[in-house]
Amino acid sequence: MGKPGYSIWQLILYFLKLGSIGFGGPVALTGYMHRDLVEDKKWISEQDFKEGITLAQLMPGPLATQLAIYLGYVDYKFVGATLVGLAFVLPSFIIVVLLGAVYVYYNGLPVMQSLFYGVSAAVIGIIAISSYRLTNKTIGKDKFLWLIFIVLAIATFITKSENIYLILGAGFLTIIVRVYPFKKNIPVSVFLPFFYPSVFLQAVTVSMADNQLWKIFFFFAKAGTFVFGSGLAIVPFLYGGVVKEYHWLTEKQFLDAVAVAMITPGPVVITVGFIGYIVAGIKGAILAAFGVFFPCYVFTVLPAPYFKKIAKNMYIKAFVDGVTAAAIGAIAGAVGILALRSIVDIPTAFIAIASGIVLYKFKKIQEPHIVLIAAVAGVVIKTFLH
Repeated sequence: MGKPGYSIWQLILYFLKLGSIGFGGPVALTGYMHRDLVEDKKWISEQDFKEGITLAQLMPGPLATQLAIYLGYVDYKFVGATLVGLAFVLPSFIIVVLLGAVYVYYNGLPVMQSLFYGVSAAVIGIIAISSYRLTNKTIGKDKFLWLIFIVLAIATFITKSENIYLILGAGFLTIIVRVYPFKKNIPVSVFLPFFYPSVFLQAVTVSMADNQLWKIFFFFAKAGTFVFGSGLAIVPFLYGGVVKEYHWLTEKQFLDAVAVAMITPGPVVITVGFIGYIVAGIKGAILAAFGVFFPCYVFTVLPAPYFKKIAKNMYIKAFVDGVTAAAIGAIAGAVGILALRSIVDIPTAFIAIASGIVLYKFKKIQEPHIVLIAAVAGVVIKTFLH
C-alpha cells in the first residue's frame, strides 16, 4: 500500500473548514466530502468513500460525523479518525455554546422571543419535509417497513416520547421476518451486542440519578448509542428525555434548541451542546457532546477493519432496516407533537407550511436560509401584532 497523497494535517484542516462552513444537514455534508475529497483532491478513493457511507448507515450515530471519522481512519487509522472527528465537530460545538450563552443571557428580551416565534414554526416544516424524504429513500414500497413506521409514529405521538425498546424490537422483528424463513436457527449472539449497551446504560443512568452531570452524560450517551440514520432521528429521543422525563427544558426551549442546530454548520446532532449548556453551563455542554459523539466514534473505528464482512451480514442488514424504519416513524410522530406546541396561531401555521413547501420545491435552498427568513418574519409579525 503506497503512501497517501495528503498529510494528516491537510485532512484535519479540511474538516475544520467543513465543520465551520458546511450547512445543509447530512446529505449536503456527505455531498461536499465526495466532491472535495474524491472528485477534486482525489485523496480518498471512490471505493473507500462508498464503504464509509455504508458503514455509517449500518451503525448507530449521525451519518456525516461517522463518515468523517471513517475517512480519517482510511489512511491514518485511529489517530486520523480521532483528530478528524474532533476537527469536524469542534467548530459547530463552539458556535452552539456561544449561541447558548447568548440565549440564556437574553432569553427574557422580546426581540429574542420574536426571533424564535418564527423560527420554531419553520423548524416544523423543515423536519416534516426531511422526514418525508427519509421515508421515501429508506422505506420505499416495503410494506413491512411501512407497518413499523406507522406503529412507531402513532406510539411516539400518543406517548409523547420515543421508546428505545420498541425501536430495537423493530430491528429484531425484521430479523425474524426476513431471515428466519431462510435460516431456521438464528444465533442468540446476534442480539447480544444491542442488548448489553441498553441494559448497561439504563442501569448506570438510574445509579447516577442523584448527580446532574452524570445524568446528562449517560442520557446523551444513550442517545448516541441508539440513534440510526439522519441526525434528525435524535429529535424524538431527546424530546422524550430532555422535556418529558427530566424536565430540563420546556417545549419552547427544546424547539429553540432544534432551531439552533438548523442555523449552525456541521452535524445537526450538535444541538446537544446547546441543550447541555442551558441545563448545566459549559460542563453540561461538554458532557452532552462527548456523550453523543463517543459512541458514534466507537461504532465507526472498531468495526472499520472488519467492515466488508459486517456489511454482508444478513442479520445486521435486516436489523438496521427495521431500526431505521422505526426511527423515521418516531421522527414523524415527533413532528406531530412539536407542531401542536409551536403552531399557535395563523402566522405560525403559515410559516410552517411555507417552509415545508419551499424546501420541497426548491432543492437549492438550504435549511439555514429558511430559518433566517422565518426569524425575520417572526420579528416583523410580532411587532405588527403588538
